[in-house]
Amino acid sequence: MTRILATGTFDLVHPGHIAFLEEAKRLGDELFVIVSRDSTIKHKQKPVIPEKQRLAIVSSLKPVDCALLGSEKDMFEPLQEIRPDIIVLGFDQHFDEKDLSKELEKRNFHAKIIRLSQNTDFELSSTRKIIMKVKSLKNKK
Repeated sequence: MTRILATGTFDLVHPGHIAFLEEAKRLGDELFVIVSRDSTIKHKQKPVIPEKQRLAIVSSLKPVDCALLGSEKDMFEPLQEIRPDIIVLGFDQHFDEKDLSKELEKRNFHAKIIRLSQNTDFELSSTRKIIMKVKSLKNKK
């Protein structure tokens, strides 16, 4: 049984998220998803949707077998339980594969890392684009 791990913020779930999770699921038998904690998001604006609500949404998505909130202490902590065979990165996720691979080895995890390409042509396939569109509509009133 091949365990796949995907991670992300999953704020304002959109077609890009769905495509990412569907493609990740096709790589194995079980898809585990770690939803970022509000307190650990440093590389972009804080989410609009609170973490427990984002977790509930991601948990309900068809490709997802198990979703959980990430650790507030160590992002690698949930991997102890999950023991993924493959870690899937989205095309726009801010991870350096070489650095991630070194850290996994150091912690005795032997998961393969796969970066997926962008696979959706929807206009509003990012949270940032959705927020910009809402703001532009609000400004037109």
